[in-house]
Amino acid sequence: MLSFSSQQRYFIYRGETDMRKGFNGLSGLVRNHISHDLLSGDVFIFLNKRRDRIKLLVWDRNGFVVWYKVLEQGTFELPAANNTSLEMSWTDIYLLLEGIEIKSVKRRKRYVKAA
Repeated sequence: MLSFSSQQRYFIYRGETDMRKGFNGLSGLVRNHISHDLLSGDVFIFLNKRRDRIKLLVWDRNGFVVWYKVLEQGTFELPAANNTSLEMSWTDIYLLLEGIEIKSVKRRKRYVKAA
């Protein structure tokens, strides 16, 4: 069963993605541009040029799973960054999928365990 949680790491690819890409094409983008282990259970996120379609790629114990969403109206926000990829929190991913503008959200101070 596919589920996402705060225990996973989320990486968004900031380039434009051809949504005809399947498992192999998306895996190639991860290898060439995000440089993280495909089999780690991390979630890799891709948006098309118009940002009205999103794909999430994740390794699920014994194979890849792609989650795909197409918006009827509106667009997904592409977070600002200088790199071709950006690590995001589960909270930010949830806000992105729900159409809430991430940069306008005010966050209150919380404890973060030192690594």
